[in-house]
Amino acid sequence: MERFGEKLRTLRKRRGMTIRELAAALDYPSHGYIGNLESGRRKPTLEMAFKIATLLNVSVEQLANDALELDE
Repeated sequence: MERFGEKLRTLRKRRGMTIRELAAALDYPSHGYIGNLESGRRKPTLEMAFKIATLLNVSVEQLANDALELDE
């Protein structure tokens, strides 16, 4: 799960979203948490991983499993 943040940043940018927009779309009060996820300083809760996967239309496995790449 070391690449979660890298994958999150890639997916967010592909959708043209800012960190603040992503936080708002996830109903999260602070964009700082999303920034910490992207930088690898924090790991997501299982609930947050599911919310992110659903919003960004990927599987939790694609986000969490470092061996799996994101679809183009």
